[in-house]
Amino acid sequence: MNNFILQKESDDKVAQLRINSRQAIFLISICAFALLSILYLSAEILSDMLYEKRLNEFKKNYNFMSENLKLLQKKLEVLDNKVGVIEEKDKAVRNYAGMPEIDIDIRKLGTGGYGIKSNILSDNLAPMINEELIALNLDIEKISRNVNLEIESYESIYDKVKKDINRISKIPSIRPVKGGYLNSSFGYRNDPIDNVMRFHQGQDITVKTGTPIHSPADGIVKRAYYAGGFGNHIKLDHGNGYTTLFAHLSKIKVKHGQKVFRGEVIGLTGNTGRSTAPHLHYEIHHYGESKNPLDYFYHSPD
Repeated sequence: MNNFILQKESDDKVAQLRINSRQAIFLISICAFALLSILYLSAEILSDMLYEKRLNEFKKNYNFMSENLKLLQKKLEVLDNKVGVIEEKDKAVRNYAGMPEIDIDIRKLGTGGYGIKSNILSDNLAPMINEELIALNLDIEKISRNVNLEIESYESIYDKVKKDINRISKIPSIRPVKGGYLNSSFGYRNDPIDNVMRFHQGQDITVKTGTPIHSPADGIVKRAYYAGGFGNHIKLDHGNGYTTLFAHLSKIKVKHGQKVFRGEVIGLTGNTGRSTAPHLHYEIHHYGESKNPLDYFYHSPD
């Protein structure tokens, strides 16, 4: 067995310590263990310090994200309320346009939609943050679907109203002259000239000669000339089966084939043809059937 001698010299004596190899190994092991323990404790202390620092940073980030999520949630609630208002207006507009309401189950589901990307919703996030993000994602998808549904609804309403506007613009719905008073009405009457009972196919409006006559709807001029009992007269074709006739005019201001618009002046009242006094004889026909003009006097010309 090898022996090791540790020697310390001074001025007056020499000190020696004799140890064998086993004792040397033991001492080295003790020193190594002590060193490793110091290193381990140092690493633990350093790790605790770093962990505390990262934990504090995480808490700050968590609080920041939590506050922003709450703020975003409030904004989504406001947006959701606005969507609710739009839904109510959508119902009213659909009712006005003569369209059925959107089915309540379809309105709940909506159409399309988008949400937060799935890779953001990670199990590595704090559970509360993750739950808030999932709830927020569902809210975004719901509102997105509702918005898409409203867009589709308004597009369908627009198409319907556009068609209706085109149809309504061709219905003779305004009184053709301002002022005056109603005289011989639609239906059977004694003819003022020969005193014979005849069916009067229009409405007479007594006005001064030269009163402007307005087109009651958009249309095309089919007749604009002098003819027998009507005298100077105009016939308009409005489409959708509607035609109108204006008789006893003093002046015609349109030509055959001309396109006219609702409210446009087409002539002046007078006393031409088979007439006893200045007035406008006004007729409305729908697919050839005489209609009472009073049923179409919704507005006066501007």
